[in-house]
Amino acid sequence: MRTIGLEEHFVTPGLAAYGAGSASIAQPARWAEASRLLLDLTEERLPGMDAAGLDVQVLSLNSPGIQAEPDPAVAVRQAVAVNDLLASAIAANPTRFAGFAALPLQDPQAAAKELERAVSQLGLKGALVNAHTQGRYLDDPGLRVVWEQAAALDVPLYLHPANGVDSADVLSGHPELIGPMWSWGTDTASHVLRLIFGGVFDDFPDAKLLLGHMGEGLPYVLWRLDSRWGFHHHHGVELAREKPSYYLRHNLYITTSGVCDAPPLLCAMLALGADRILFGTDYPFEDMATATRFLETAPISEADRRKIAGANAEALLRL
Repeated sequence: MRTIGLEEHFVTPGLAAYGAGSASIAQPARWAEASRLLLDLTEERLPGMDAAGLDVQVLSLNSPGIQAEPDPAVAVRQAVAVNDLLASAIAANPTRFAGFAALPLQDPQAAAKELERAVSQLGLKGALVNAHTQGRYLDDPGLRVVWEQAAALDVPLYLHPANGVDSADVLSGHPELIGPMWSWGTDTASHVLRLIFGGVFDDFPDAKLLLGHMGEGLPYVLWRLDSRWGFHHHHGVELAREKPSYYLRHNLYITTSGVCDAPPLLCAMLALGADRILFGTDYPFEDMATATRFLETAPISEADRRKIAGANAEALLRL
């Protein structure tokens, strides 16, 4: 059974400064250690993978990545450079690493072109998007060209959290709730719903979206989404499919990253099916060995364990 992790982060020295906003979220010592490990691609990462029994990491640029860059031309250059570096790391360790491209979504045409280059020439397996890009979300009509390219290449986009443009008033006075503790999950789940009601999956019926952290809570609410869609004023929005849950079952794949707990795994399996769940560790923010041990001991069948561990990733990413 090959174990493949799909949410495995890195950063380069030149891009590390974009993540400074996350420093206030974490405990200083924990952030310092994670920041150090993000810069390492092999020296500690590969022994850690061996010790944990993790065969392959699908590497991706850590949040917020180049999406925090305000200058589109600079973002385009950064994307090319970091994707070339990632491809070189994979070429040096082809049995241990694969990768998701970073995209300069500040320039949609350039992002689509870079996705094509990254997949067709560099061998990357799709792209990871860190939340919004200067306040622009993936349902923006201007970004349809990126979805068109992803659909043509038959590769997924992985939607990962990042700091929001702002924070909800209900969080005021409670900074402990901002970030991966709470707000990132609700922001990312809302982003997915924007894609559904914004018509992305009606325009590209076979587009593939990856979502971490056991689906950011969405597997729990499929029935209620359908029920309330039948009750709510649609405000001019109509879906090609009758129920919102169709899109979550048809277009969405989720990973176990950052959630090493059996109840949400079992819920996700019941809601989406084992074929739609892939493994991830959320390294270096979570411990690889904890994640692999969770998968090894989860109360699921051996057939489903093999699917989640690696077989689903092999099929989706053609590994």
